[in-house]
Amino acid sequence: MTTRRAQNISEAKLNRLLELNQCLREQLDVPRITVSSASSSLIEYCKNTKDPMVPSVWGPIDKKEDPFAPAAGGGCCAVM
Repeated sequence: MTTRRAQNISEAKLNRLLELNQCLREQLDVPRITVSSASSSLIEYCKNTKDPMVPSVWGPIDKKEDPFAPAAGGGCCAVM
């Protein structure tokens, strides 16, 4: 009986190691870029993308372009 239990524990450990090994192989296959490339890409994005939350840098933004502006018009219904 104890031999069978030891075998089950060994099989469970083996399965866990195989799963971990598979996860590590998948992580190894993830495409990577250098830090300098990623940082230069981030800098370009920040330079070219207007941020309505930073008007001191980009100036006032038109209400039509501002996603945070309240919706214009009275298309709302009231429940009494």
